[in-house]
Amino acid sequence: MRRISLRNNGIPFLSSFVIRHCCSGIAVTAYSSCHSKNTVKGKHAVHINVEKEVKCLDDAVTLFHRMVRMQPLPSVLLFCKLFKTIVNMKHYSVVVSLFRQVRKLGIPINDFILNIVINSYCLMRRADCAFSVLPIYLKNGIPFDVVTFNTLLRGIFAENKVKDAVELFKKLVRENICEPDQVMYATVMNGLSKRGHTQKILSLLQLMEQGNTKPNIFNYSIVIDALCKDGNLDAAINLLIEMKQKGVPPDIVIYSSLIDGLCKLGQWEKVRILFSEMVNLNIYPDLRTFTIVIDGLCKEGKVEDAEEVMKYMVAKGVQPNIITYSAIMDGYCLCGQLGRARRIFDILIDKGIEPDIVSYNTLINGYCKKKKVAEAMQLLGEISQRGSKPDIITYNTILQGLFEVGRIGAARKIYAEMLLTGPVPDLHTHGTLLNGYFKYGLVEEAMSLFNKFERKREKTSTSIEFYNVVITGLCKNGKLDKARAIFDKLSLIGLLPNARTYNSMINGFCLEGLLDEANDMLRKMEESGCIPNDATYNVFVRGYLRCNKISGMETFMKEMAGRGFSFDSTTTRLLVDIIRENPSVLDMIPTFRFEYKKRNSE
Repeated sequence: MRRISLRNNGIPFLSSFVIRHCCSGIAVTAYSSCHSKNTVKGKHAVHINVEKEVKCLDDAVTLFHRMVRMQPLPSVLLFCKLFKTIVNMKHYSVVVSLFRQVRKLGIPINDFILNIVINSYCLMRRADCAFSVLPIYLKNGIPFDVVTFNTLLRGIFAENKVKDAVELFKKLVRENICEPDQVMYATVMNGLSKRGHTQKILSLLQLMEQGNTKPNIFNYSIVIDALCKDGNLDAAINLLIEMKQKGVPPDIVIYSSLIDGLCKLGQWEKVRILFSEMVNLNIYPDLRTFTIVIDGLCKEGKVEDAEEVMKYMVAKGVQPNIITYSAIMDGYCLCGQLGRARRIFDILIDKGIEPDIVSYNTLINGYCKKKKVAEAMQLLGEISQRGSKPDIITYNTILQGLFEVGRIGAARKIYAEMLLTGPVPDLHTHGTLLNGYFKYGLVEEAMSLFNKFERKREKTSTSIEFYNVVITGLCKNGKLDKARAIFDKLSLIGLLPNARTYNSMINGFCLEGLLDEANDMLRKMEESGCIPNDATYNVFVRGYLRCNKISGMETFMKEMAGRGFSFDSTTTRLLVDIIRENPSVLDMIPTFRFEYKKRNSE
């Protein structure tokens, strides 16, 4: 990893990060506190009101050039104010360009303006440049502060450079470069939490409790939320009790996290107890809390209970929003009650709530699952009429629905519409198209699309699941040689076959009666460390049944019983048909049943 070394104090800083997002809020707060008035008066008593004069980028640049020509120059605080305004416009590169002019002109700078520049670089995905600003602090005798490194840490985490962020944080502590405050701890905790590093968060909390910087409500809320997301509700509730004992009262955010975790586990009695506890502490459920409960009930099929909760929240003066209504719509769709889902959709429109793309997608998915594609297509048209745009989920859902009912021509048109005006098709889009073409025997059309994708493979990401669609489709359509050719080149393009890949190839061999080749593939599967699953054994049993090699099937049946696997519906139907023609197959069934029963009783 390339590093930038600040030799003045011997501190090496990582410089290969590329940042997607950063903590603009912290930087902005710092600057607004240093200069609370909108109007700044220079030494010539010239009034400059940034908010009044700057309405667009051109205004900002014009004002900057006017300011640098003033004699004497306006205060550096005015430049901070202007730069912060440009950041809020999201013109980060302009801030960097104007800062370079500030440096060339020898205009005085301070820590606030440097933090704005670091923030801009991070938001431009150029953390390497953000780190290169640090030597300017040293050259101008400006000390580093917690805001600077907090900005860098958030940016690194946003780019998913967890290891680098942790390394930087440790360096700050170890070399006493900057004393972490509660906000910095929260930044690191939040970054680790989003990547599932709950144990590391707990270690940080323990470090805070043992040190000078004690955890506050925000630190505790991050840890409790992470525990809840892991399903570790007992630990989360114990931490709630612990923080209350230490004099840190919980807030609605913490209770909402706990309620969300309990809802996901279906522990409704504990949800009720927490609600009562909140009210007794004068903490009343807000919109988010109510929506969490409503969504949890809907996912368990208790949609009518969810509607009762919504009526209760309205009675308490909390109005549902589009997310609340979408949760109930989704609940009815999951139960197959599309009429009620549509009723909720119409109610929110009547209330003046504009449906978002999520609510449209929820209803479209419900219609497609019930093969009511005409209604789904009508909703697709409504999206554009209401001034919105279908997203990739909308198109993928519609394509899937069209193929389910055999409307191949309509699916082609939807795909063409995507290419022309819609979102860029993703792997799921192409997988849906390929699966649909193979399903209806359109092998040439499927392979034409696949070959186009192959030519663009180096420029786009791919996955083994995409290739599984092609291999499975070719095998089911009797194109075993083509399937094997694609299988053989997977390692060359850096993809490892998974259980589905091997099962598809084994099934292809079995369908062609090539049991020896199927067994060879099974050996490859096991040698690669990919463990055969129930689908693997079912494929083999069906293969031996079709080839009328009943004796060879017994080995697989015993292995299935030993591993706790059983026949799936397809194998069972085929076995019943075989038994009708050859009742002697039944002689083997008791052995299988005995082994399976023995396995389950141990």
